[in-house]
Amino acid sequence: MSDFQTKLNNYADIILRIGVHLQQGQTLIVNADLDAAELARLVVKRAYELGAARVKVYWTDDIATRHHFDLAPDAAFLEEPKWSAAEKLELVEAGAASVTIKSSDPDLLRGVAKDRIVNAEKAARQANTKYREYVQAFKFSWCLATAPSEGWAAKVFPDAPKEEQVPLLWEAIFRMVRADQPDPIEAWEHHLAELKRRADYLNAKAYKTLHYTSEGTDLTIELPEGHIWLGGRKTNDQGVAFVPNLPTEEVYTAPLATGVNGTVRSKKPLSYGGNIIDNFSFTFQNGRVADWSAEQGAQTLQGLIEMDEGSHYLGEVALVPYDSPISNSNLLFYKTIFDENASCHLAIGSAYAACVEGGGKLSREELKARGLNNSLAHTDFMVGSKDLTIRGVTKDGAEELVFKDGNWAI
Repeated sequence: MSDFQTKLNNYADIILRIGVHLQQGQTLIVNADLDAAELARLVVKRAYELGAARVKVYWTDDIATRHHFDLAPDAAFLEEPKWSAAEKLELVEAGAASVTIKSSDPDLLRGVAKDRIVNAEKAARQANTKYREYVQAFKFSWCLATAPSEGWAAKVFPDAPKEEQVPLLWEAIFRMVRADQPDPIEAWEHHLAELKRRADYLNAKAYKTLHYTSEGTDLTIELPEGHIWLGGRKTNDQGVAFVPNLPTEEVYTAPLATGVNGTVRSKKPLSYGGNIIDNFSFTFQNGRVADWSAEQGAQTLQGLIEMDEGSHYLGEVALVPYDSPISNSNLLFYKTIFDENASCHLAIGSAYAACVEGGGKLSREELKARGLNNSLAHTDFMVGSKDLTIRGVTKDGAEELVFKDGNWAI
């Protein structure tokens, strides 16, 4: 077996055993781009070997997607794909786990009219409202992973010969998901234990606010009463532990929606809706975006902010050390799942219900009363840098260093 095939097998095993923690007799949903076909087919095969009862695969394709955005009538972007949403919802309500393998080109929709992108995003999210609520409450096991495409690889390695770009991206992915380790499962167990240690520390502290300072950033974030820091593993409603993102380096919670004040500047480009947004900033007053700017992708960012009222507020605060594997690779992946794990980040939009005590059993209205934001949107953007300082303020007003020079101070 070649070295590449060994690592690919390891990756499929990580997705199923660490990611969704597939159970004997369970149904598995696989959502995959055609460029990810080799990995997706291996996941299907390995899932059956691990005892899956059924594997349902949903394919997407960059070329077909671009044809749709270029040529479909405007009305097509207002239609909610209810039939697709209903099928997936039925499967997860019956106990299925879900794996998504993304490969799409970050520039896939460059040049497409902003309204088409915004309307398509909004329609899809509206159709999947209940499914997304299940995702954010961790009611079932789900996992997001990636595989290279030619377009994505060319974006990450623009100076490499064309024939080397995809292999280089495969190797980078294998490193970040620990598929290149002698015992990948053990490597993941060690890493997950460290993330839990950080989360346990922050939960014991129960800071009232966090104060971020760096170049272009002076931001205060109040945390809701009973907030919970999460990291690495989550537990679904059936008591099964799973890891939603591969890779993952973050420890995160939800902010008090109305408790964010000050200005924050992005530190990495954001790939959103097939477009790149770069060098952007937000100013918040009582939680709401009061002002914003972007040097690149301003129309796309405006579309995100204006998706609904909740997309004017934050739903996630995540801590990631600057000295982390993805950051130390010195690669810009143009995929949020990687870039957010190289940098402390925040998220515009909805909060995860599990980030507050008992949140998984609360209604949307009850979560709002506890201070958590609700929105069709949930989009991470990166704010961490080498000069970032974060201070935690306790309920009695004492200030403690949480991050110094971009890294953990605890």
